[in-house]
Amino acid sequence: MSVLSEGLRQKIRDHFSRYPNKQAVTLPALHLVQQELKCVPTEAVEEVAELLDLAPAQIFDTLSFYGFFRDEDRPLGKKRVWICRSLPCMLRGGDQLLAEVCEKLHVSPGDTTPNGEVTIELAECLGACDGAPCILIDDELKLNVSVEDVLRLAGEGHE
Repeated sequence: MSVLSEGLRQKIRDHFSRYPNKQAVTLPALHLVQQELKCVPTEAVEEVAELLDLAPAQIFDTLSFYGFFRDEDRPLGKKRVWICRSLPCMLRGGDQLLAEVCEKLHVSPGDTTPNGEVTIELAECLGACDGAPCILIDDELKLNVSVEDVLRLAGEGHE
Protein backbone atom coordinates (compact mmCIF):
# COMPACT_ATOMS: atom_id res chain seq x y z
CA MET A 1 0.00 0.00 0.00
CA SER A 2 1.29 3.43 -0.96
CA VAL A 3 2.01 6.05 1.71
CA LEU A 4 1.83 8.87 -0.82
CA SER A 5 -1.61 9.72 -2.13
CA GLU A 6 -2.03 10.17 -5.86
CA GLY A 7 -2.66 13.86 -5.21
CA LEU A 8 0.66 14.19 -3.41
CA ARG A 9 2.45 12.26 -6.15
CA GLN A 10 0.99 14.69 -8.69
CA LYS A 11 2.12 17.71 -6.64
CA ILE A 12 5.65 16.28 -6.74
CA ARG A 13 5.42 15.62 -10.49
CA ASP A 14 4.21 19.20 -11.00
CA HIS A 15 7.64 20.37 -9.80
CA PHE A 16 9.50 18.48 -12.54
CA SER A 17 9.10 21.26 -15.10
CA ARG A 18 10.41 23.86 -12.64
CA TYR A 19 13.81 22.24 -12.18
CA PRO A 20 16.64 21.16 -14.50
CA ASN A 21 16.31 17.49 -13.49
CA LYS A 22 14.33 15.23 -11.19
CA GLN A 23 17.07 15.07 -8.57
CA ALA A 24 16.65 18.81 -8.01
CA VAL A 25 13.06 18.13 -6.90
CA THR A 26 14.27 16.17 -3.85
CA LEU A 27 13.97 18.99 -1.33
CA PRO A 28 10.59 20.32 -2.56
CA ALA A 29 9.27 16.74 -2.60
CA LEU A 30 10.32 16.16 1.00
CA HIS A 31 8.66 19.42 2.05
CA LEU A 32 5.43 18.37 0.32
CA VAL A 33 5.49 14.97 2.03
CA GLN A 34 6.09 16.47 5.47
CA GLN A 35 3.42 19.12 4.91
CA GLU A 36 0.81 16.47 4.16
CA LEU A 37 1.90 13.65 6.50
CA LYS A 38 3.48 15.75 9.30
CA CYS A 39 6.58 13.55 8.94
CA VAL A 40 8.61 11.76 6.27
CA PRO A 41 8.12 8.02 6.83
CA THR A 42 10.65 5.52 5.50
CA GLU A 43 8.09 4.19 3.03
CA ALA A 44 7.61 7.72 1.68
CA VAL A 45 11.36 8.05 1.12
CA GLU A 46 11.28 4.92 -1.01
CA GLU A 47 8.30 6.21 -3.00
CA VAL A 48 9.87 9.64 -3.53
CA ALA A 49 13.07 7.95 -4.71
CA GLU A 50 11.06 5.96 -7.23
CA LEU A 51 9.28 9.09 -8.51
CA LEU A 52 12.60 10.93 -8.89
CA ASP A 53 14.50 7.98 -10.40
CA LEU A 54 16.96 8.02 -7.50
CA ALA A 55 18.20 5.51 -4.97
CA PRO A 56 16.50 5.75 -1.56
CA ALA A 57 19.95 6.45 -0.06
CA GLN A 58 20.10 9.68 -2.04
CA ILE A 59 16.80 10.81 -0.55
CA PHE A 60 17.94 9.78 2.96
CA ASP A 61 21.11 11.85 2.46
CA THR A 62 19.04 14.97 1.86
CA LEU A 63 16.57 14.09 4.59
CA SER A 64 19.27 13.57 7.21
CA PHE A 65 21.18 16.73 6.26
CA TYR A 66 18.34 19.06 7.18
CA GLY A 67 17.18 19.16 10.79
CA PHE A 68 13.65 20.36 10.08
CA PHE A 69 12.35 17.10 8.64
CA ARG A 70 10.68 14.65 11.01
CA ASP A 71 10.49 10.88 10.80
CA GLU A 72 7.50 8.77 11.78
CA ASP A 73 8.78 8.45 15.36
CA ARG A 74 8.62 12.23 15.90
CA PRO A 75 5.84 13.68 13.72
CA LEU A 76 4.95 17.34 13.78
CA GLY A 77 1.92 18.65 15.57
CA LYS A 78 -0.93 20.28 13.68
CA LYS A 79 0.78 23.64 14.29
CA ARG A 80 4.53 24.21 14.16
CA VAL A 81 5.71 27.16 16.25
CA TRP A 82 9.25 28.46 15.69
CA ILE A 83 10.40 30.73 18.51
CA CYS A 84 13.26 33.02 17.54
CA ARG A 85 16.31 32.84 19.75
CA SER A 86 18.40 35.56 18.15
CA LEU A 87 20.04 38.13 20.40
CA PRO A 88 17.45 40.88 19.75
CA CYS A 89 14.60 38.49 20.57
CA MET A 90 16.35 37.26 23.70
CA LEU A 91 16.99 40.84 24.84
CA ARG A 92 13.28 41.58 24.47
CA GLY A 93 12.11 38.56 26.46
CA GLY A 94 12.36 35.71 23.96
CA ASP A 95 14.09 33.40 26.42
CA GLN A 96 11.32 33.93 28.98
CA LEU A 97 8.70 33.52 26.23
CA LEU A 98 10.23 30.18 25.23
CA ALA A 99 10.43 28.96 28.83
CA GLU A 100 6.84 29.93 29.67
CA VAL A 101 5.34 28.54 26.47
CA CYS A 102 7.17 25.24 26.98
CA GLU A 103 6.06 25.11 30.62
CA LYS A 104 2.41 25.81 29.78
CA LEU A 105 2.38 23.28 26.94
CA HIS A 106 4.41 20.66 28.88
CA VAL A 107 7.04 20.30 26.16
CA SER A 108 10.70 20.94 25.55
CA PRO A 109 11.95 22.72 22.44
CA GLY A 110 11.81 20.28 19.55
CA ASP A 111 8.93 18.31 21.04
CA THR A 112 5.23 18.05 20.29
CA THR A 113 2.50 18.49 22.89
CA PRO A 114 1.01 15.27 24.25
CA ASN A 115 -2.24 15.94 22.35
CA GLY A 116 -0.34 16.25 19.05
CA GLU A 117 -1.51 19.81 18.46
CA VAL A 118 1.67 21.92 18.69
CA THR A 119 5.35 21.40 17.99
CA ILE A 120 7.75 23.96 19.49
CA GLU A 121 10.93 24.61 17.51
CA LEU A 122 13.89 26.94 17.98
CA ALA A 123 14.79 29.32 15.17
CA GLU A 124 18.24 30.89 15.09
CA CYS A 125 16.85 34.04 13.48
CA LEU A 126 13.56 34.84 11.79
CA GLY A 127 14.87 38.11 10.37
CA ALA A 128 12.34 40.33 12.10
CA CYS A 129 14.46 41.92 14.82
CA ASP A 130 12.38 45.09 14.86
CA GLY A 131 9.42 42.97 16.00
CA ALA A 132 11.22 41.05 18.72
CA PRO A 133 10.30 38.72 20.23
CA CYS A 134 8.88 37.04 17.17
CA ILE A 135 7.63 33.63 16.16
CA LEU A 136 6.74 31.77 13.02
CA ILE A 137 3.55 29.71 13.19
CA ASP A 138 3.60 27.35 10.25
CA ASP A 139 4.41 29.95 7.53
CA GLU A 140 3.08 33.07 9.24
CA LEU A 141 5.39 35.52 11.00
CA LYS A 142 4.09 37.16 14.18
CA LEU A 143 5.84 40.11 15.84
CA ASN A 144 6.03 41.43 19.40
CA VAL A 145 4.34 38.34 20.79
CA SER A 146 3.48 37.45 24.37
CA VAL A 147 2.99 34.00 25.88
CA GLU A 148 -0.77 34.49 25.58
CA ASP A 149 -0.38 35.39 21.89
CA VAL A 150 1.58 32.22 21.21
CA LEU A 151 -0.94 30.00 23.01
CA ARG A 152 -3.89 31.67 21.27
CA LEU A 153 -2.29 31.53 17.81
CA ALA A 154 -1.27 27.90 18.34
CA GLY A 155 -4.81 27.03 19.38
CA GLU A 156 -3.88 26.06 22.92
CA GLY A 157 -5.71 27.42 25.94
CA HIS A 158 -4.38 28.25 29.37
CA GLU A 159 -4.07 25.56 31.99
